[in-house]
Amino acid sequence: MLTMISFIFVLGVLIFFHELGHFLVAKKAGIRVEKFSLGFPPNIFARKWGETTYCIGLIPLGGYVKMAGENPDEESTGGSDEFMSKSVARRAAVIFAGPFMNYVLAIVLLIAVFYFGGRPTFDSDRVMVGELLDGAPAQEAGLQVNDQIIAVNDEPVSLMDSLRMKINAHVEEEIKLTWIHGNDTITRPIVTRATPIPNLEGDIDTVGTIGFMQQISGYEEYGLGESITAGFRGTHVIVSVTLNFVYQVISGRVSSKMIGGPLFIARQSGKEAQKGMISLLRFMALLSVNLAVLNVLPIPVLDGGHLVFLGIEKLKGSPLSMKARIAAQQVGLFVLLGLILFVTYNDIIRVVKGI
Repeated sequence: MLTMISFIFVLGVLIFFHELGHFLVAKKAGIRVEKFSLGFPPNIFARKWGETTYCIGLIPLGGYVKMAGENPDEESTGGSDEFMSKSVARRAAVIFAGPFMNYVLAIVLLIAVFYFGGRPTFDSDRVMVGELLDGAPAQEAGLQVNDQIIAVNDEPVSLMDSLRMKINAHVEEEIKLTWIHGNDTITRPIVTRATPIPNLEGDIDTVGTIGFMQQISGYEEYGLGESITAGFRGTHVIVSVTLNFVYQVISGRVSSKMIGGPLFIARQSGKEAQKGMISLLRFMALLSVNLAVLNVLPIPVLDGGHLVFLGIEKLKGSPLSMKARIAAQQVGLFVLLGLILFVTYNDIIRVVKGI
């Protein structure tokens, strides 16, 4: 139940702000908004206020803002309040407003995370286990929360950075891990898992991991000014990492199996909610950036595809023909549906494997 509620809450907030961006800029540009929908039909709520019908759909996997004269197969009356009657710049602003609102939302969420949650601090002279990933090598070897790791391959460790370097150097190789559990000292072999991570050069390295996180010993409080600075900086880091990840997947340097879909988001939302609101807000910020980046990809039916159409229109001095736009959107829909099926398949495989 917590997973379901968290999933609906997370997606609902992200989609609402995305569509709100389109809605507000469209109204500012003088475009008549016929429908504002959170979720897809069948509708569980629909009411008309003014010129706009506001809906909540039963399927919470998206939303949309329906503007007058927006669809390529819709007959235009030439009214001044129609989407196509506005300049290319205004239409581009309306389209870009959705992803931009997700970017702004990520900044606000991270500011809240730093202001109310502070910065986590860790024990400076020992490595304590704070969390174990389900099904990861560390959990399978018997490592438990509150255990203290003291050696890797008989080499003593007291700092997390040192421990990480020793483990990362062994990719899908056996290491000997020693830790203290209660009054017992335990030593067991563990085979590391290959894990891709971004490096400082913007590329992807493959390192060995065993699947645990260091225990948090406390939190350093941030003032409002520090939180705002950290929120902007943190969002820009997420944007950079997300763009790099998309490039690495497209270029084939990273397996597309790493891409998660609705089931992954649902499961992770539940896990983050169990940790508390700060963890859930941090996860929402990450997803908000991902949603923004996904939507600006040059795929027809996504915001990025519409921006490409407007760029072509600006260059040639006239809109693409209705036939060309419809054909492009059909191709884009086919690609998008294929991507949805693929990430859902990835999610199902993760569930089956217990990852």
